[in-house]
Amino acid sequence: MASYKAPLREINFVLQDVLKVGRLAELDAYQEATPDTLIGLIEEAAKLIEEQLAPLNAVSDAQGCRLENGEVTVPDGFAEFWAMYRDAGWIGISQKEEYGGANLPYTLAKVLEEVLCSANVAFALYPGLTQGCFEALEASASDEIKQTYLPKLATGEWSGTMCITEPQAGSDVGAAKTKATPQDDGSFAIDGGKIFITSGEHRMADNIVHFVLARLPDSPPGVKGLSTFVVPKFLVNADGTLGARNGVTTQSIEHKMGINGSVTCVLQFDNAKGWIVGAPNQGIQNMFVMMNLARIMVGFQGLGQCELATQNAIRYALERKQGKAFNGKAEIVEHPDVRRMLLQMKATTEGARVLAYETAMYVDLARHHADPGVRETAQDWVDLNTPLVKAFCTDSAVELGSLAIQVYGGHGFIKEHGVEQIVRDSKILCLYEGTNGIQAMDLVRRKLMLHNGRLPGRFFAAVRADLASDGPQALTAPLKAALDALEGTTRWVQETYRSNPDDAAFGCCDYQRAFALTYLGWNWLRMVRAAEQSGDAGFAQAKRVTGEYFATRLLSQVPALLGNVRESAAPLMALDAELFAA
Repeated sequence: MASYKAPLREINFVLQDVLKVGRLAELDAYQEATPDTLIGLIEEAAKLIEEQLAPLNAVSDAQGCRLENGEVTVPDGFAEFWAMYRDAGWIGISQKEEYGGANLPYTLAKVLEEVLCSANVAFALYPGLTQGCFEALEASASDEIKQTYLPKLATGEWSGTMCITEPQAGSDVGAAKTKATPQDDGSFAIDGGKIFITSGEHRMADNIVHFVLARLPDSPPGVKGLSTFVVPKFLVNADGTLGARNGVTTQSIEHKMGINGSVTCVLQFDNAKGWIVGAPNQGIQNMFVMMNLARIMVGFQGLGQCELATQNAIRYALERKQGKAFNGKAEIVEHPDVRRMLLQMKATTEGARVLAYETAMYVDLARHHADPGVRETAQDWVDLNTPLVKAFCTDSAVELGSLAIQVYGGHGFIKEHGVEQIVRDSKILCLYEGTNGIQAMDLVRRKLMLHNGRLPGRFFAAVRADLASDGPQALTAPLKAALDALEGTTRWVQETYRSNPDDAAFGCCDYQRAFALTYLGWNWLRMVRAAEQSGDAGFAQAKRVTGEYFATRLLSQVPALLGNVRESAAPLMALDAELFAA
């Protein structure tokens, strides 16, 4: 059976030695968030998660969720763990104290999210959507709505959702038809159906707060006519107590490939009472406050599954004896091909962790640094990195889950060993909150073009400055080659996108992967340098060998990927669509 142990040493190394997390304690908002405090909190949460949640992973996958008479039953142990996690204060760990949160860094919340998602990614969606709903309301809602809902969301007494998708409106959000009709008391009657609503119905929390995208009667068509509304499962009385059940019902729940412990609902809003959040027809902007942070959240879900796959594959390879390797040893870790897979898993997971954690730290800096210039720079990094974190970490989760099965051999294909669940749980991560193809288009169409190319320019400048310092040639030479190719192709995309949009669109996924691999190449240079200063020769050697594997076997893919990007898509797009079936 797959098991999980939080990689505390690796987390500590990345936070303290590579990314210098102590910088956050220099911010006025986080003076108490010293590295020792953060690491102590991570250790405390990890112990609870390892002991109480991780054992539920296989159980929740097998049981799934059940819908009876409009009520959803979650897997055994979920309600009890929700109560433990809520009562310990972990759900609102990064929310403001005025709403009942602990006012600790967003970075800490994301590290805990990785641990939670390794232990049980299906459960992690319940607090994850609650935190996302909080962030959306905090950014856009009136003070009255904030005072009504945020304290309950921060503490986990109530949970939250994001209601965007409709049967005819998936990635095309502007096709949404749910209606919001103004009422005499200032509320709105919400009518319509939403699908794929994560955590849309359960009884773990006393109330569920739906953040709903809907259309006012006089609004223009498309995305410009959408507004956002808060629609609770139970209406809230003036004194804060819960009143009558609102007009929100669960029509069905989805039976899915994976994340079976997470309930995915079809919700019907029939004359449901809601209140507008933000200005009319500004819904898409309001929703993307939640969506952009949700994309980082999903990247951390992928990172958690990468870690789960990697540590189980390594454990199995160290224990499993099968045949004889060339060196005469029996453990399969001694076979070159198995070792290749393990190194690929380690190189990907550890490099992606730096990417994800650094992005989270930039969120904190963008929110709280006293210098406006630093805040602007940090936000540029957040904007650039978000599609990379979301797409690379989730694509890697599926890839590494498959490699874990391969390491296990036939046993990996059998459910009792638990690694095939990683692939089933991880595939959805590449699809929701914007498919990874949409992330690639966001990177190429928006992020490369913003502020006259300032975002990628910051990346190139930072890596080139780092390459000017000493470093092992085995890492610096491949990184420089990848960086040169990436910078040249970036200029080509920026220059040709408007005249040949199909070329950029056809090559955007290859471009995104090339960018992410280059970023990880930089991460490995930084990790190897930091490990050499650790005083632990074995740790430094493991980092150096894994970094060299990444540089020679993965970073070397970048020029070929970018060659694909520059290929013309004209003959490929000219093919009559009907001929695909020929």
